Order: sequence, then C-alpha cells, then structure tokens
Amino acid sequence: MKLAYNAVSATGTPVSDIVDATSIDEAMDMLRGKGLFVTQIEPESDSRARAKAKAKGGGISLKSKTKRLKDVAMFSRQLNVLVATGTPLADGLAALERQVKDEDFKSHLGLIREQVEHGLTLYEALGKAPKYFDEVYRNIIKAGEASGSLPMMLDRLAVLTRKQVQVRQQISGAMIYPCLLILISIAVLAIMLTVVMPRFTGMYESLDVPLHATTMMMMAASDKMRAYWWAALLGGIGGIVALRYILATPSGKRFLDGVVLSLPVLSDVTRSYATARIARLMGVLIECNIPLLDTIQLTRNATGNSRYEQMMVEAEEIVITGEPVSGAFADEKLIEPAFYEAVRNGEQSGRLSMLMITVADFMDEENDTRLKALTSLFE
Repeated sequence: MKLAYNAVSATGTPVSDIVDATSIDEAMDMLRGKGLFVTQIEPESDSRARAKAKAKGGGISLKSKTKRLKDVAMFSRQLNVLVATGTPLADGLAALERQVKDEDFKSHLGLIREQVEHGLTLYEALGKAPKYFDEVYRNIIKAGEASGSLPMMLDRLAVLTRKQVQVRQQISGAMIYPCLLILISIAVLAIMLTVVMPRFTGMYESLDVPLHATTMMMMAASDKMRAYWWAALLGGIGGIVALRYILATPSGKRFLDGVVLSLPVLSDVTRSYATARIARLMGVLIECNIPLLDTIQLTRNATGNSRYEQMMVEAEEIVITGEPVSGAFADEKLIEPAFYEAVRNGEQSGRLSMLMITVADFMDEENDTRLKALTSLFE
C-alpha cells in the first residue's frame, strides 16, 4: 500500500513524500535505513482526507497546548487503569470517549477507537491524532505494545505529561503578574501624555518662565501623542506583527534563542528548564528500551529551541561514530553540569535512564525556586 509520510533528514531538513510498503512498520524501517526520522506516516487516502479537512478549517484549533496536554495526561492515566484491570483496549477507548466533554478531543478519540477496532495497533491509531499525541508519546506506546507492558508505559506517559503541564502552568502563572504590570504601565503612560500633561501645559504657559528641558520634552511628546495617536497605534500593531513574522523564520528564531541564553538570570532559568526537559525525555525513552539514536532524534524534535536542537544533532553524530554521548552535553552554556556528570556516570554504570530521571526530578525542584526569583526580579 502507498503511505504518505513527513520526516526529517539527518541535517534537519523536512521531507514529505510517498513510500510503497506492505505495512507501516516496514515503511518505517525502510525510511530509517535511508537516514530519515519519520514524524508522521499514514495511508495516502487518509493523508488526502486530512489535507481536505485542514483546507476547510478543520485543522484550526483555539485550544491551548496546555489544555491539550491536560487531556492527554487524563487519557493516559485513565486508560492505564482500564487496561491494567483487564479491559479490552477498544472497550477502554470507548469508555473514555463517552466521558470526555471536549468535542474536539472526543472526535479524535472516536477516530482512534475506530482504527483500533479495525485491527490497527494503538501506536498506529494514535498517528491519526498528531495534534494530541506527538512522536515521543506514540513511540513509547509502540515500545509498550511490543514488550507487552502497555499499562506500565501508559503510567509513565501519564507522569511525563503531567510534569509538562505542571511546568507550563508554573511559567504561565509566573508571567501573569509581570505582564499585567507592563500593560498597566503602558496605560498609565498613555493617560499621562494625552490627558494629564495637556492640563499642565496651559498652566506652564501662563507662568511665562523658562521651563526645564525634561519638562519641555514631556510637553512636546504629549503634543505629538495627541496629534499622531493613530500613527503610534498603527506603529505598535505593525511592530508586533513584524516581530512575530521575523521570529517565525529560522534565522529569527535562532537569534531570539541566542538572546535568551545570553541574558543574565533568564539564561540560567532557560538552561535549567531545558536541561530538565531533555533529561526527563531521554530518561523515559531509554527506560522504555527505545534505541539511543532514536531517543536523541525524538528529544531533538521536542526541545523547542534551535540551540538545543543543534546540540542534539551533534549528539546524533557522536553516537553514530561510536563515541560516548556524554561528550555532546559538556557545554555549560546550554547544559547544567549535573546532567553532564549524570550522563557520563550513567554510561559507565549502565544506569543511564535512572540517573537522567533523578536529575530531572532534582532540577524541577530547583526550577521552582529559580522561577520565583526571576519573577520577583522582573517585577
């Protein structure tokens, strides 16, 4: 059968094409042999149907990433309980589908259930809902199905996803108050220039005395603001749109990632959170007996930072040449030294996954304190 796939080459170049194979597993092996890492694969007919739905607006969702992660965490936890108690997989999916209230997630669960009922594995069925179940999630499920330990893998996924939700909520919660302060400051400044200063202008003119340079500057700014408020508004909106466009480009994203990692205090928090995420993902994937090269590729796609993606590419090259992977994590500008030591010791002792997860737990506790300090400094 013909299968449409999206993949990433060893150099990080996106590849989309069609491959002819008897099964999805055979196609994955063929593409992996060509040096491609598959991010999505499905029958060509399903791919066309998905493209049509997206063209009609079906691929647009206003649901936040955090809300989707919450849905996935709850799904993993409840399906783990059902499967562990002997409930057939299709029946468990049907039960979860009935109790889910969110219509979008419910429709995806219905599609997954139908695919399982038609004979597909859970790993293959989850590929129909990539918006909710990413490649990391699906590969852990695949490992669980292959080893007969699906309930245990679902439990690990529930823990992993809940940790992602917790981190996102911590960061968003910490930014609410500083963002509110910025908005209030902008509003107060606008009121000062457009309402308050004009009242003082008349009083200053009636005094007929020389004014201080800063006072004259404020009066001039007030006059310009009242006369060209529309230009300031359009300029602000245009600047935001232009900034979003620039940051959406690869070069703009690399520049922003570099700036974030060079700022005092903020760079420490960013490095610590990124290290904890890499440690937890790699630890869980290795613990699930996923090959090290695949683990690195999956982690690379989940980092969300171009500098760390490049670091993981270098880690792939190191593993391919047969050298210890710890050498890729020696850069203290990107990785906490504790993680480097854990990886190096884990390679020597054969307890790599356990040490990585332990480091991730420790760093998550430290990150709470770091984030509170950064929030206070920002305020």
